[in-house]
Amino acid sequence: MTADKGEFKRDQNYLADRITADGRDGWPVEPGRYRLVIARACPWANRASIVRRLLGLEDVLSMGICGPTHDQRSWTFDLDPGGRDPVLGIERLQEAFFKRDPQYPRGITVPAIVDVPTGQVVTNDFKQMTLDLSLEWRAYHREGAPDLYPEPLRDEIDDVADKVFRDVNNGVYKAGFAGSQEAYEEAYNALFARLDWLSERLANQRYLVGDTITEADVRLFTTLVRFDAVYHGHFKCNREKLTEMPVLWAYTRDLFQTPGFGDTIDFDQVKEHYYVVHRSINPTGVIPAGPDLSGWLTPHGREELGGRPFGDGTPPGPPIEGEQVPSLAA
Repeated sequence: MTADKGEFKRDQNYLADRITADGRDGWPVEPGRYRLVIARACPWANRASIVRRLLGLEDVLSMGICGPTHDQRSWTFDLDPGGRDPVLGIERLQEAFFKRDPQYPRGITVPAIVDVPTGQVVTNDFKQMTLDLSLEWRAYHREGAPDLYPEPLRDEIDDVADKVFRDVNNGVYKAGFAGSQEAYEEAYNALFARLDWLSERLANQRYLVGDTITEADVRLFTTLVRFDAVYHGHFKCNREKLTEMPVLWAYTRDLFQTPGFGDTIDFDQVKEHYYVVHRSINPTGVIPAGPDLSGWLTPHGREELGGRPFGDGTPPGPPIEGEQVPSLAA
């Protein structure tokens, strides 16, 4: 949606119920009770799939995967046999929102967590969702799970994440969906100013906050990994490609090659979503053949900066059956 000045305005009113250890919103953490619904294409949903992998919650929080495209009504489960989610039994995520509120007036968004017994969406508040997976689901984390939101660093993580959201995560959308030259240039300038700031910050430290991977890195990664495939061309964020920003390209490759990050990325689905769904920007629906993906697995050299990806923890195991993505390895 755009305002009078042609600025893209994201509707940030979400179902804000929380699934907590004490169940104070009526939704207690329970293994097997809830289903996380994502789409591989979506950067906001990608955050949840990464955090779930890093924390090892696969056995207690199942995951449904929508296809890469959707219509005006809803994301759909067209990747599943018969076009239905095998656990929820629905064709459209919209059905779970309407179970919660038959008059639900807002967009049907991923990620969403659905209460399996009732079929109702509990929350689609993607910002709070990943924090709660770290804090409220702690009793079910795998042995060796990293602390993605360490208490001493939370203020700094929040500050960096807010800047990244405003200018980068949402900034690419503000550029891509701008309805005026003025609004586009304002978003474009803010985006690249922030990317320059991030490059300077990361030039001498391996991760955004502290010496381990945190929530802040997860949030930045999901935009940067999509940058050359869609945002550079499709959203006109074309001062430089990610591959032309040496620090950020090495940083993103470092994370991509870290278990739990690159093994959640399906570039074909990412491209199909943006170029097919956004017909106001790409009326033909033609999907680009590029970019070349071979560089993602090349050495990045970031180990020289020190840092411990998982702190005192360990990497997650390989993706479980049914959740693998195409490998870039030759």
